[in-house]
Amino acid sequence: MNVKIKICCISSIEEAFTAIEYGASALGLVSKMPSGPGVISDETIRKIADTIPPSIASFLLTSETDSKSIIQHQKIVATNTIQIVDELKSGEYEEMKLALPGIKIVQVIHVIGNESIARAISISKHVDGILLDSGNPNLKIKELGGTGRQHDWEISRKIRNSVEVPIFLAGGLNVDNVAQAIKTVRPFGVDVCSGVRTNGKLDTVKLETFILAVQNSN
Repeated sequence: MNVKIKICCISSIEEAFTAIEYGASALGLVSKMPSGPGVISDETIRKIADTIPPSIASFLLTSETDSKSIIQHQKIVATNTIQIVDELKSGEYEEMKLALPGIKIVQVIHVIGNESIARAISISKHVDGILLDSGNPNLKIKELGGTGRQHDWEISRKIRNSVEVPIFLAGGLNVDNVAQAIKTVRPFGVDVCSGVRTNGKLDTVKLETFILAVQNSN
């Protein structure tokens, strides 16, 4: 299986097409967050989503926790995928699917401990995919992604073996560890932000070497 590559924290149309040119099949577009890198305006997200080829998955990273607010947010930016980075506090996944036919829903699970396994199994019945990351939504200022930290891949592997939906692996991935991460977890896709950036900007050397490392691991 060819592991899909999602490049997150895309900040412009130029970055989007650079990532696609080098082999990305998905782009992460970060809206307002309590913390973390890569935040851009909804207007910029809409421009990128409208410009890139429809074959490329455009992920809206939203920190909204109410289904109605998430529905409204997607309609503003028109991405083809929603990445919910926090816990859904009100409403239901089914409500979003009915309101947004054809739009994929990916729930982030922040891998903190073994308790993350049961949560992933429960949520997997209602979403199109799960993204395993290294944040901590329980902190006073929530960490909802982009931490650059690696989590326990053994827990991620257990989640991968326990659910039937595609698994994306994120959290501290870079050219030096992504092959081992893929070997350990066997995810559907990998997701990287800081690992392909220098001073916050997309670094084509890091991008190329990262994508080659992923392709060579297949």
